[in-house]
Amino acid sequence: MESNRVETLLQKYFDGETSIDEEIELKEYFSSNQVASHLMEHKPLFQHLANAKKQQSTNTEYKFKMNKDQKIIKKRNFYWLSIAASMLVLLGVGSYMFYASDNRIENDELGTYDDPKVAFEETQKALSLLSLKVNVGIESVQYIEEYQNTKNRIFRSPKNNSQGL
Repeated sequence: MESNRVETLLQKYFDGETSIDEEIELKEYFSSNQVASHLMEHKPLFQHLANAKKQQSTNTEYKFKMNKDQKIIKKRNFYWLSIAASMLVLLGVGSYMFYASDNRIENDELGTYDDPKVAFEETQKALSLLSLKVNVGIESVQYIEEYQNTKNRIFRSPKNNSQGL
């Protein structure tokens, strides 16, 4: 190959403008023994690229074996994680049932009276408490109503006497 052609291809290669065919041409030139002396400095670059390609192909075989082993390990981990999750769910449900049954017994005794008079008195207490809280709310509404009346007196809106379209 002519030295001028190689130099132009090298310039295009370093500028990132070569095609794949031109790069193959450069690799073939620098892998041969007929490299010009002033271009010998570029020979290690192309030899390194060729060696890297060979190493990459052997690494993919190793990665494939490693991926296969990792899949087996992941399946084992998934199996044990599913068992642990099931045990955790069972533990949670069991503890909920244990503690909920204690609270249920206490809650069943609330609000039941054997004597009707006592039940009537307790109901009156509850209703008077409710009435007291509602009356406090009504007083607050009266303050708001007074505020509304004052606001309306201050900000009277003029009546629109114009006749619209």
